[in-house]
Amino acid sequence: MAHSFGTDVVVAGAGPVGLTAAAELRRRGVRCRIVDRLPERLPYAKAVGIQPRTLEIWDHMGLTRTVLEAAVPMYGQLAYVNGVERARIDFALPPEVPYGFAALPQYETERILEDHLARFGTGIERGTELVSFSQDADGVTVVLRSASGAEEEVRARFLVGCDGAHSVVRKKLGLTFEGSAFPEEYMLGDVEVDWDMPPGYGVRAMHHDDAGEVDDILVCIPLPGDSRYRTSMKVPPELSAAARDDGPDRPADGVSHGLDGRIAPALADIQAVLDRMSPRPATASRLRWSSVFRISHRIVDRYGDGRVFVAGDAAHIHPPTGAQGMNTGIQDAWNLAWKLALAIEGGAQHALTASYDAERRPVGEEVVARTVRHAAHGVQADPDDPGTVMLREAQLLLGYRGSPLVGPASEGPGPRPGDRAPDCTGLTAHIAAFPLRLYDLLRDRGHVLLVYGDGEEGRQLAEAAGEFSGGRVATCVIRPAGSPPGTSGPPAYADTLGEFARLYGVFDGAATAFLVRPDGYLGARLSPPTAPELTAHLARTFTPADSGPR
Repeated sequence: MAHSFGTDVVVAGAGPVGLTAAAELRRRGVRCRIVDRLPERLPYAKAVGIQPRTLEIWDHMGLTRTVLEAAVPMYGQLAYVNGVERARIDFALPPEVPYGFAALPQYETERILEDHLARFGTGIERGTELVSFSQDADGVTVVLRSASGAEEEVRARFLVGCDGAHSVVRKKLGLTFEGSAFPEEYMLGDVEVDWDMPPGYGVRAMHHDDAGEVDDILVCIPLPGDSRYRTSMKVPPELSAAARDDGPDRPADGVSHGLDGRIAPALADIQAVLDRMSPRPATASRLRWSSVFRISHRIVDRYGDGRVFVAGDAAHIHPPTGAQGMNTGIQDAWNLAWKLALAIEGGAQHALTASYDAERRPVGEEVVARTVRHAAHGVQADPDDPGTVMLREAQLLLGYRGSPLVGPASEGPGPRPGDRAPDCTGLTAHIAAFPLRLYDLLRDRGHVLLVYGDGEEGRQLAEAAGEFSGGRVATCVIRPAGSPPGTSGPPAYADTLGEFARLYGVFDGAATAFLVRPDGYLGARLSPPTAPELTAHLARTFTPADSGPR
């Protein structure tokens, strides 16, 4: 057996979640290897919905422009029951949200992330399978097997399992995967549909039986291309995979989830459902791929143990309703990657990586429960007001209030510690001849301290934050509308439109400081801010600046 050492993180699985984790680790200077047992990327449009929050993450990583040029907008959803339109849901968001909803085939998402990862000199090691691992107090020893059968032992500081619903990492770590499976089976098809439905809208057509129960369904999601959709519908008996699950191909862990490659419905099978369920006359053509799939809803009992973690489908699986799965997994990876990077640098508290489970597992539980409800009754059945529903579906309401990393709850208007830091525009500086967005200031940075007020508070707080964190916290001063941006001390910007003051709930020029974490969530809100209070909060995350690597 060959031996190699010297990597910081091994990522198992090169889907969107694993690629996000690897790309963010590499962007932060962490040595990383990413392996995948498949010899090449799968050409399937599986997960296609891109949520606004995911686009914000990709903005921070510097690849949103590429995604926007490849994707198509999602304007809303049309819902029909027994051929009659029952709801038209427009995906409207507040004007300060920088991105809308989009659709992109999963293989395109993976291609874009893989190209982004390659900029840091890292490629996917394809045809390479994780066989086993063991961990101790200092690191993880991982055994990899190549397509030729040769095995390699790799020593790393951490292991991240992004290896899907049948995760080897999850099983060997001994995590439970509680939940159950839906009895229904569905088929997917990537086709062009000739009909007169409005472009950019998803279509959900249901049939209710005499008892009012859904006994048939058709869902069509637009994709890039001419009248192209990913269709999903119930499987006819002759294509059922259930009988095959008692054979040698039955999953070893009994979990039925995802695509079944043994069955490929034909164009005629999809056309039959369109003839039966489409609210308008429709003709399908140009079938690119198809498959049968089954849905489970499961979640692990914990998101990691020691130096080994799971993310994405390895940690939680649930119905595809609302395109929550891949997007939730990408946020898992984003949350974990910055914490691992800081731990590897030697600047993190021992409990930092453990906070991944504390913050992300409650999110996974909520998403699983919500998508199960929506799968049965549709998003339109959600009892909340439409604005709240849209923000939640966009994953803009997810947060970490009560996390051990965030400060105590604050009173008054504006976001609280643990909430997503909202974007705003109208920030001006001396040199730029155009207004900037707040996210322009946060892009490609780690922790950022935003100090609202005059420059003196910002200067003192910047010195305290920089000294305590070893230069890992950047500071920007936001001056009230009408105030000139400063020319000395931390970078300063004028809130010319008053949007920052409105969205962050600061008025009358009262000095307030906001610590924004690398993942775009507020760690603390301090008003009035003091250096001792700031450093006390930073001690939740950072160790003294002279600590060495772990």
